[in-house]
Amino acid sequence: MGIESLIGVGILLLIGIIIIMVTKALLFFLPAVVISGLVYFITGNEMYAALSFVGIAVLSLLKK
Repeated sequence: MGIESLIGVGILLLIGIIIIMVTKALLFFLPAVVISGLVYFITGNEMYAALSFVGIAVLSLLKK
């Protein structure tokens, strides 16, 4: 195994870790996005949608 192979494995490992972290973040914020989208669709008010997003995100964070 040459140094090029080790660098390639390291780069692939780093890309894999980044993909896993982005996927976890998307799954973490999914309920907040859905609820805030629903609030915006019903009310048409961006402030209410933003408050609902922050509220649900904080509740999700406290749940963990």
